[in-house]
Amino acid sequence: MDSDQFTTCPLCDSCLPLSQLTGHVNFHFWELQHDFDLPTIIQRSPNVDSSPQSLPREQASTVSLSGAKYSRGGETSSENGECKVNDRISCLIVSQTRCEFHKVEAGLMTLFKNCLESEIGNSISILSGYVDHFQCLESEDAGWGCGWRNIQMLSSHVLVQRPEARKALFGGSGFVPDILSLQRWLEIAWEKGFDPLGSAQFNHAIFSSKKWIGTTECAALLRSFGLRARVVDFGPKESQSIPGSSADNAGNETSVHLVKKKDKGGRGYQVLMDFVWNYFLDENSIQFGQKHVVISEKTPLYFQHDGHSRTIVGIQVNHQQKRHLQYNLLILDPAQSTAALERSLRQKVGWEELIKRGMHTLKKPQYQLCYVDPGIASEGEVEKLKTIDSIFLEF
Repeated sequence: MDSDQFTTCPLCDSCLPLSQLTGHVNFHFWELQHDFDLPTIIQRSPNVDSSPQSLPREQASTVSLSGAKYSRGGETSSENGECKVNDRISCLIVSQTRCEFHKVEAGLMTLFKNCLESEIGNSISILSGYVDHFQCLESEDAGWGCGWRNIQMLSSHVLVQRPEARKALFGGSGFVPDILSLQRWLEIAWEKGFDPLGSAQFNHAIFSSKKWIGTTECAALLRSFGLRARVVDFGPKESQSIPGSSADNAGNETSVHLVKKKDKGGRGYQVLMDFVWNYFLDENSIQFGQKHVVISEKTPLYFQHDGHSRTIVGIQVNHQQKRHLQYNLLILDPAQSTAALERSLRQKVGWEELIKRGMHTLKKPQYQLCYVDPGIASEGEVEKLKTIDSIFLEF
């Protein structure tokens, strides 16, 4: 993508790459034709900051076009009545835009596996299968887009590794949409009743904004397609009141059986490491192994903490002296350059610093993970998935 050429949408003032202008404007015309709600058009004033972040959530600016009135916040009224969710979905399937990204020849995970296999030492690594890296771009989403990029990375895996999900995800398009399209899909998920509490926190609107998102938004979006997205919280006991977390779900069947209970003398962050290790180690998901690297069919993990989020694509354990085990999370960071990451992996120089994260790097008081269990939910199960509960594991 040519990141040097940018323009402003004449309808909503959004700044976007010139290559995306046609698709973006077509979005607005589809909305008009089907009575969609338009993003607010802000009347500029020399003394008023018109950036989206400066507007209070409760402000409901409106714009009148072609005799129809469109309001901010997901409430739409027009002469033709309230638009239907199915109409919104049909339009979005047609108008959504494929995300442009740096495609790595032979696959990034193949290069990653080659580097791990070349290491000397007594270690075992478990990796997810196919995953594309989506980086934040300085001119587009730097500083706020990491959550969307992790959704794209997780989606890239699901589209390739799970045929049943490929047919359901993003209307069967078969590709990973750009951030604007993902924002529309999340709004549709909210309109269908997924994560009503989270939706209310965003005033039911996210399109064309720079608002940060997290694991619950990822889960709501994926669940709206019938995917069994799960959320796990890690932290001290007093943090059980995290929005979206529920200690009462500790008996839930969703992979909690994989967790080793922390003994009283154990280190707190070992709970998270044990969960990740046992998650990828699930014997039913092991695809094949070569030397000391094993490929798992398990999805990557959306890895959230205060201030940033990344994608865990695997884990490594090194057997040290005196039977001591040293864990390294294997991570793709949307803040990194894909081209630089590819170059480092191909040359097998400096890649460890970009990808490996030991337990000593875990310094935040709370962490969250999101992953996707196999299969597509039944109609009855989908109704239950509308409430985003999480498993809570105490540090």
